[in-house]
Amino acid sequence: MTSRSLPYSRQDISEADIAAVTAVLRSDFLTQGQELPAFEAEFAAFHRLPHAIAVGNATQALHIACLALGVGPGSRVWTCTNSFLASANCARYCGADVDFVDIDPATRQISLPALSAKLEAAQRIGLLPQVVIPVDFAGLPCDWPALRTLADRHGFKLLQDASHATGATLHGTPMGANWADLSVFSFHAVKVLTTAEGGMVTTRDAVMATRLQRLRSHGMVREAADMLAAPDGPWSYEQQMLGYNYRMTELQAALGRSQLRRLPDMQARREALACRYDRILANLPLRLPPRREGAQSAWHLYAVELDDTALAVTSRKTVFEGLRAAGIGVQVHYIPIHTQPYYRALGFNPGDFPAAEDYYARTISLPLFPAMTEADQHRVADTLRPLLRG
Repeated sequence: MTSRSLPYSRQDISEADIAAVTAVLRSDFLTQGQELPAFEAEFAAFHRLPHAIAVGNATQALHIACLALGVGPGSRVWTCTNSFLASANCARYCGADVDFVDIDPATRQISLPALSAKLEAAQRIGLLPQVVIPVDFAGLPCDWPALRTLADRHGFKLLQDASHATGATLHGTPMGANWADLSVFSFHAVKVLTTAEGGMVTTRDAVMATRLQRLRSHGMVREAADMLAAPDGPWSYEQQMLGYNYRMTELQAALGRSQLRRLPDMQARREALACRYDRILANLPLRLPPRREGAQSAWHLYAVELDDTALAVTSRKTVFEGLRAAGIGVQVHYIPIHTQPYYRALGFNPGDFPAAEDYYARTISLPLFPAMTEADQHRVADTLRPLLRG
């Protein structure tokens, strides 16, 4: 019998999720109804925040978050090069100059010593960034208290890319709640919580929340109290800024509400699978995903690294292709952003951020999703073992 294919991640859709979406399809509103504000309110409450603004995907969320923070032509925005393209592209959409910070090899996140040194050097020449975008890679929270201290010291805004980190906590506090000026979450199909596609921006700032709401819907206002001129009638609206059509549909919001109710259970399952991987892979020549005291990962990814012993007898490509040939849909997260042709044309080069490049050369993301079984994990380990021995 042929073994079933194992993707690196897969959405977890329940009958309740299907019923929630079906109910919307039978309702009067497929968009701009009551599911969206309900999802926003419930997501905000779950994350202990007053404001959550939903959009069509996390790239849109990052874009309007940059705009809301005042990013524009001439702005300087820094992010971590070990991330998906959107973490940098969002600032480029606004006309900003982008720079990168290397990773800490132990955590795979933005390196605090590298960031601190880069900030000190930038301050000496008057070129500090307006915004820094740290990334909670794989779902593990960054050291947000330390990042907040640096932001307050040097006067920049913190935009948290928590696309991997829905459900993650730091010292018991959910992501997005205490440290960043704005936080962005992703609900892509392979993420911890899905709306098929979707994103959310959270904030504690009511003025910022209003600006985000307008940016996601053409820059319009409809309430008479918010208009600059007396309305012609109840149909009136005003465009007060250049905004976008970045709205989330009722279908997406209904799915998101249903998924949010199951998030603690899905999160617990991911944690259990990650702990089990730690045990059954412990004796292989691999660097396993990091853990940090007080930080609860969302476990969006279970990314391993081939250590020097493994690389002495085989290559990452050979291991990757061997796993794929066995029906195990591994992936690599991520090719460092600064090595992409677009960013090389802006002046970046291989070698600029060596820790991220070394991590990229070693890493493979193994399958991890709630519906995985113990047999699935043994299959991954049993396939991986001989590949690592060459």
